[in-house]
Amino acid sequence: MRKHLSLPALALVCCCFWGIQAEVYTSIGQMTDLIYTEKELVQSLKEYIQAEESKLAAVKSWANKLDVLTLASTSDPEVYLAHPVNAYKLMKRLNTEWSELESLVLQDPSDGFISNMTVHRQYFPDEEDEKGAAKALMRLQDTYKLDSESFSKGKLPGVHHNAILTVDDCYDMGKTAYNEADYYHAVLWMQQALRQMDAGEEHVVSKADVLDYLSYSVYQMGDLPRAIELTRRLVAIDSSHQRAGGNLRYFEKLLSKQLKELNQEVQEPATEEPIQLGTYKRPKDYLPEREIYEGLCRGEGVKMTSARRSRLYCRYHDGNRNPRLLLQPMKEEDEWDSPHIVRYLNALSDSEIEKIKELAKPRLARATVRDPKTGILTTANYRVSKSAWLEGEEDPVIERVNQRIEDITGLTTQTAELLQIANYGVGGQYEPHFDFSRKDEPDAFKTLGTGNRVATFLNYMSDVEAGGATVFPDFGAAIYPKKGTAVFWYNLFRSGEGDYRTRHAACPVLVGCKWGELDGEFNPNSQAASNLNINQLIGVSHLMCFFDYFLVGAPCMYLSHKLQSNLHRNVTSGSFHIKKYKKED
Repeated sequence: MRKHLSLPALALVCCCFWGIQAEVYTSIGQMTDLIYTEKELVQSLKEYIQAEESKLAAVKSWANKLDVLTLASTSDPEVYLAHPVNAYKLMKRLNTEWSELESLVLQDPSDGFISNMTVHRQYFPDEEDEKGAAKALMRLQDTYKLDSESFSKGKLPGVHHNAILTVDDCYDMGKTAYNEADYYHAVLWMQQALRQMDAGEEHVVSKADVLDYLSYSVYQMGDLPRAIELTRRLVAIDSSHQRAGGNLRYFEKLLSKQLKELNQEVQEPATEEPIQLGTYKRPKDYLPEREIYEGLCRGEGVKMTSARRSRLYCRYHDGNRNPRLLLQPMKEEDEWDSPHIVRYLNALSDSEIEKIKELAKPRLARATVRDPKTGILTTANYRVSKSAWLEGEEDPVIERVNQRIEDITGLTTQTAELLQIANYGVGGQYEPHFDFSRKDEPDAFKTLGTGNRVATFLNYMSDVEAGGATVFPDFGAAIYPKKGTAVFWYNLFRSGEGDYRTRHAACPVLVGCKWGELDGEFNPNSQAASNLNINQLIGVSHLMCFFDYFLVGAPCMYLSHKLQSNLHRNVTSGSFHIKKYKKED
C-alpha cells in the first residue's frame, strides 16, 4: 500500500446497483441503472396483467358453464333431479367444484409483482432525488438561458430522444421551487403549466391551484399589478377559494398605497401578458462571477484575440527525451497562452477508459469538497457528482496512467492521492473553484501530509452532446474536451504562490453523460526536496470537442518524422512546434 497519499483521483463511470443508493440524481451512471430497473418492473407488471387476465378468463368460463346448467335445472328442478347423474353432479359441484372456484378467485397474481417491487424499492430515488433533479433543470435553464417551454417541449441541442413535460410535470417543478422560496423559478414553471392548460392539454392538477401558486409567486417578485390580475382570474374560477379573496383585497390595498406614495392615480392592472424568460430579473446569489461563468458556458465572452491566437502552436512532445516517449511522442497543442494551457491527444485509449470505469463502478459515492476552514471533506450543492477512488496497485492500467502522466509532465506521482473517478448527474457541475490551497486555508492538506497542488492534469473520458465545458472566468477561456485527450496547466508560480487566474469551473451538462476529474498530487520532480504537488484531474467529459485552430486551413496536423527536420525544434523542451491558425485565417 502506498503511504501518505495526497490527492483525490477522480474518474466517472456508469454503475450497477451495489447497495442502497443515495442522491441518485447526482450520477447519470446510477440513473442509467434505473432505466433497466424500470424495464424489469414493466415486464413484471405485464406478467401480472397476463396472470389476472388468465384468472378472469377461467372465472368467466366457469360462470358461462354454470349459467347454462342453472337455466336447465331451474326450469323444472324435480324433473332435472329425477335423473340420478344430475343429482350426483349437483352434490359434486357444491361440495368440490365451487370450493375450487373459490380458491381460484382468492388467488392473488399480484404477489410476484409486489415481491419484485419490494426487492427494487430500496434502489428507488427518494423525495430528495426528485427535488435535486428538478433544481438541476432550473440550473440548466439559468446557465444556458433556456425558457420553460424549451424544456417542456424537449427542444434541447443534441437530443436524440423525444422528452416532454406535461402540465402536471411543470406544476410539480414550480411547486418544488415554491417550497424552496425560489419564487423566480416558481413563476416560470407555473406560468408554463398555465400556458399548456390554456392550450387544451390534459391535466390532473386544477387551474385554481396553478393560479394560486402563480399569483403569490408573482407578488413575491414585486409585480403587484400582475398578481392582482392573476388573483382575479382565480376568483372567477373559484369564488369560494379560501385564500383568493383575502389575497386580492390585500394586493389591491397594497398597490393603492404604493401609488399614493408615488402621487400616482390608482389604475386598473394591465391585461395579462404571458411571463417570459427575462420578465423578472434572477436574484443575485453567493457567486460574484456568476454572469461571466455562465456566459462562458454558453460560449459567450471567450477572449480569444488574433494576437493570442498567433502565439498558439501544436507540437510533438517527448518529455525531455523520455525513453518511453521517444518513439511515440505525445501530440501537444496550445489551448491558451497565459496562463499556459496545453492539450495532449491520445492520452487515454478506449480500453483504458473502459477499464477505469469498470473498476470504479461499485464505489461511486457523492463527491465532496474540502472545507477551507476545517480541511474536512464535505458535500456541497455547487459540486453535483459522484466519485470513486482507485489505487495504482489495484490494476496495471492505473499504474500505466500514472506513469504516463509522470512521463508527460516530468513530475512524480509518489505523493499522489488515489485516482478519483467522478460521474456527473443531472445538470452536473462544479462551480468556480481553485485546485490549490489559498493562504486563508493553510491546513487544507495537513491530514494528507503533502504541500500545495502544483498543477492540474485532466484526461477526458467521454464526449457530451451539449454543455459541460471547462471555463476560466478570470481570463475568459473555455476548454472543450474530447474523449481520450488531456489538458494540463500549472496552478502555482515557481515561487510557490498560487496563480489566482486558474480559478475554473465545470459547466453543467445540458445533454449527455459526463465523466469527471481524477485528482492527484505530485512533487515537482523526484529529485527536488520541494513540498509542492500536482493536482491531477482525469476523466472529465464535456461538450462535444472541436479544434479552434488549424494549420493552413486544416486541423492541426502532425507530420511524419521525415518532415520533422524542417520544423523548428525546441531543444530545451524536446518539442516540435507547428503554428496553429484559425480556420478562417
